[in-house]
Amino acid sequence: MGAWQPLPDGLPSEVRHFVEQMRQLKDGTGLSLAALGARTAYSKSSWQRYLNGVQPPPRQAVVALCRVAGLAGAEAERHVVRWELAVEAWPRPAPANPAAEYEEDPTLPWWDRLEEAPAPPPAPRPAGRLLLYAVLLLLALLTTAVGGAVAFG
Repeated sequence: MGAWQPLPDGLPSEVRHFVEQMRQLKDGTGLSLAALGARTAYSKSSWQRYLNGVQPPPRQAVVALCRVAGLAGAEAERHVVRWELAVEAWPRPAPANPAAEYEEDPTLPWWDRLEEAPAPPPAPRPAGRLLLYAVLLLLALLTTAVGGAVAFG
């Protein structure tokens, strides 16, 4: 279809093979990246990252490309197996703060965990403020009780 940019140096052979196979599959559809994005749940810019070896695609993106390309059964499964091998070998970028350890969610791919920095725990409320609210509430209740007793005798 179009000329692809060279894949980044240092990509493992599993990743390089997978991306090349995905490029061939995409080119076989005759679709542009924008048209591919319109027929799948993934944007043009996502497909650019996946097909240029910048970021591994989610498994469902591979399945969607196979579906758009008309592959099913064993043919589609081969691409999913290539994806599994590529994701295991895909180079992981160094963390921005290696000293910051956080619990990994095994249901999220590593590339999604990089985009979501763990939220800092909420700051504890000062006990003094809570005590102030409790005193104000108690005063309001006492005022209501005294006012009710005076009004109703």
